[in-house]
This record gives sequence, structure tokens and C-alpha cells, in this order.
Amino acid sequence: MPELSPKDLERLQRLAGAMIPADEGRGAPGADDPAIFREIASGLQAGAPLLTGLLADLAAAAPAEIEAQAGRLRQDHGAAFAVVIAAVAQAYYRDDRVMRALGMEARPPFPKGHETIEGDWGLLDAVRRRPSIWRPVD
Repeated sequence: MPELSPKDLERLQRLAGAMIPADEGRGAPGADDPAIFREIASGLQAGAPLLTGLLADLAAAAPAEIEAQAGRLRQDHGAAFAVVIAAVAQAYYRDDRVMRALGMEARPPFPKGHETIEGDWGLLDAVRRRPSIWRPVD
């Protein structure tokens, strides 16, 4: 399985920083922070073959253009971009500094859990009306 090269990782780090920039006012690091990006890179290694086209386009873009081209990259490489978004979000919100900047206790969500605001359960009506997607058990 091909691995991400140091150049690939550098480009992905710039993209991650464009997705979630640092917020000095809150004291939150960006997704391109070295500690956070190590986690992101670890999550992306398994998806390296899927990222080939996205990485080629990132290689063609000048470093300053990556943020400006993020919308086009997302449109042109939907699945690969979704993998990067998921890896960035998961790693970013596991960082204790980020959780503290958001005013949350830096701890795993379980066993205590986190309070959530009651939502509109009507949003699930379309799912409830959908036919079963599994085979009945005899």
C-alpha cells in the first residue's frame, strides 16, 4: 500500500490549516498544528490510494492558493475530500487545547457523557418512513 510522502503530508497540512485556521482570540490551534496534524496524518495513511487525485491537484497548486482552491478541490475530489474532512475533524476535536478553547472539559465523552440540546425529532420522520434495508430473520 502506498504511503503519503513528506511532500504530500506538507500539502495536506496546509489544506488542514485552511479548513480550520487557528483562532488566537480563543486560544485554539489550527488543524495544521504539528500535534494535531500528526493525528490527522495517521488517520489518512490508510486512505492514501483514494487521495491520489486530490494530492496531484494539491501538488499543482502554489501553497498560497490552497485555501482559495479548497472549494474547487472539494467539488473535483468529493470522496477524497470527505475523507480528509473526516480525518481533520476527528483529530481536531480530540485535542485537549481545542476542547478547553470551546469551554468544554478536556476528557473523553464517556462515561460521563456530554449534554446535548434537545433537537427536532421530526427530522427522523423520513428515516422512519423508509422501508427496511435488512432481510427479515426467519
